[in-house]
Amino acid sequence: MGDRIAMSAPLRLIQSSPALPTEADAVVIGGGIVGAFATYYLAMRGLKVALVEKGVVGGEQSSRNWGWCRQQNRDARELPISTKSLDLWDRFAADSGEDAGFRRCGLFYLSNDEEELDTWARWGAFARTVGVSTRMLDGAEATERGGFTGRRWRGGVLAPTDGIADPGLAAPAAAKAAMRHGGTVHQGCAARGIELAGGAVSGVITEKGTIRTKLAIHTGGAWASSFCHQLGIRFPQASVRQSIVAVASDQIDLPDALHTKSVSITRRGDGCHTLSISGWARVDPTPQFFRFHREFLPMFLRRWRSLSPGGLEGWRSGHETGSRWTVDQSTPMERMRVLDPTPDPRTVRLTVKRAVDLVPALRAAPVMNTWAGYIDSTPDGVPVIGEIPDVPGFILAAGFSGHGFGIGPGAGHLIADLATGSTPIVDPRPYALSRFDKGEKIDVADF
Repeated sequence: MGDRIAMSAPLRLIQSSPALPTEADAVVIGGGIVGAFATYYLAMRGLKVALVEKGVVGGEQSSRNWGWCRQQNRDARELPISTKSLDLWDRFAADSGEDAGFRRCGLFYLSNDEEELDTWARWGAFARTVGVSTRMLDGAEATERGGFTGRRWRGGVLAPTDGIADPGLAAPAAAKAAMRHGGTVHQGCAARGIELAGGAVSGVITEKGTIRTKLAIHTGGAWASSFCHQLGIRFPQASVRQSIVAVASDQIDLPDALHTKSVSITRRGDGCHTLSISGWARVDPTPQFFRFHREFLPMFLRRWRSLSPGGLEGWRSGHETGSRWTVDQSTPMERMRVLDPTPDPRTVRLTVKRAVDLVPALRAAPVMNTWAGYIDSTPDGVPVIGEIPDVPGFILAAGFSGHGFGIGPGAGHLIADLATGSTPIVDPRPYALSRFDKGEKIDVADF
């Protein structure tokens, strides 16, 4: 179980703790990157913390993303937590003894679109006011740095202090580090619901028994809204299905992380580069999608060129059900241990074509793997992180909108701060669920 294996996306599997505790200071529900880091930072503070995961740690979107850890082009509401996260990524290996594959390799952007370049330049001017390093490249420098494409470019961006981590290693590494500090990790253990006493959290009910606790933290990604629905909490969330292609690229001179409008390319730690089209995704209709569609209209109208109708796979997966379940019977989480959606064949073909058009040398790189994942989003593209006032002791951290991997350490640290009453690592107010109260204007993130 300690070896890295290929499920759909490559993932290192870890061993679970031997026994489910009967009580804990905190229970984290969901073993993705945010949940694993929340468990780590809580355990570091001496709390007795248990992480429960219905499938395997890192099995869903946390292992299926690009692996980018970036400040570049972040929405202003996310930039502070992005900057803090990079510092935490830097320190994690030394502090924990675990390898998440992180390195500040820099991110490289190329473009022939003047409007896109102007947008990047405006963001860069803002970033410099908050101490973030970013550098615009003129046509000559972009063309020289992008020589592997064989094209001329109007310009680009170099984000020298940003980097990447390995999605197949990171969440398992944080979970293992949490165990080293006394936390426990329980895979194949779905949380069915929350036990309340006087309206406040008194326990987490799992398929293997109840853990008595006054603090439950839900970091369940695409499952978060349907879980909240069981508690009467309205959390507008929708997910899209994005496909990724992995190609063998050891013999090709490529940057570690490259973005263009046509395709983005990222080095993984297994001798491959992953290829993906930024924002390009299928929208699988689900009960939850129809429930919240009005709130997502501003985002869909802004990004409709990148989104296409999907099929019924999302409906069948059960993560966006509109129904309620009972805690004494099997739940949708137990029927779908790991969301492992089917890659879209048309998107895969288009991604490979665009990558070969951009980097002709990739024509000789065989496709080694393809996978897809459900990216859960909020209506404004900014996550929800915070305690839910109507259910004291229940902290929600979800809706990371495709940005959760890079800011996972900062989000985990912020959760630990909120849980222990410590000074928050960043201002948590932009992440409050209350911003989606009816009548509030939805400010969709630019990036």
